[in-house]
Amino acid sequence: MEIPFVKYQGTGNDFILIDGREHLPTLDVKFWCDRKFGIGADGLMILAKSNQMGIDFEMIYYNSDGNLSSMCGNGGRCIAHWASRLGIGTHEYITFLAPDGVHEAWIQNDVVKLSMNPVTHIEKLQNGDFTLNTGSPHYVKQYSQIPDTFVSDAKAIRLSSSFFKEGINVNFYRAIEPGILECRTFERGVENETLSCGTGVTAVALTHAEITGMNQGKLSVNTQGGNLSIYFEKSVDGTFENIFLEGPATFVFSGLLNSHSSSKAQ
Repeated sequence: MEIPFVKYQGTGNDFILIDGREHLPTLDVKFWCDRKFGIGADGLMILAKSNQMGIDFEMIYYNSDGNLSSMCGNGGRCIAHWASRLGIGTHEYITFLAPDGVHEAWIQNDVVKLSMNPVTHIEKLQNGDFTLNTGSPHYVKQYSQIPDTFVSDAKAIRLSSSFFKEGINVNFYRAIEPGILECRTFERGVENETLSCGTGVTAVALTHAEITGMNQGKLSVNTQGGNLSIYFEKSVDGTFENIFLEGPATFVFSGLLNSHSSSKAQ
């Protein structure tokens, strides 16, 4: 059985997307996401039919290790862009259900602005670092210069006894100049650095706002794969709300998967 798919990337964070509105196929996610033997991707998403009134579709997200995962910001932007191309929703506006709830997306050419859920709590750890949940759990550490040992240092945090069981994504960042940050992210489920992470960029921006006392505005975040923008407001009770993640969502290629775990790209 051949299953059509498309490949998308958002600032280097890449995904296999499958239309599962008619039926949900059996998927060898780990194989197809493998960069040596499969197509290669940080994750795989299914665009599924939603039974909720006013919701255009449901996003089902798998990490490249084959396990179901939580919200993916770059993936959300990519699947919203593809849904628009499929004629779902309107040409410029789509709503969808993700693992962390409902999101809205505004599409202008290849740029997608995605609503993120409010963040009610940012925890400062005893060592001065921070943890928060922006749809997925994140650890944030600030540097004056991100160390060359980022991958090994971040992996040690990811595998530490404090975070190993539930899993956490690890972000190191620095402020380049006012309003512009640089970020690198080690993602659970991928178990390596990715070129970009939408929920990670959001976590970094909100943490920086918390540290600097910034109550609203826009922060630009440079990742290994490109630049993203975060918009936010902070309410009087300390909740970050009206959060938006904006950046490119790019179609790469399409192809066919088959039941024998091989693929044909077009």
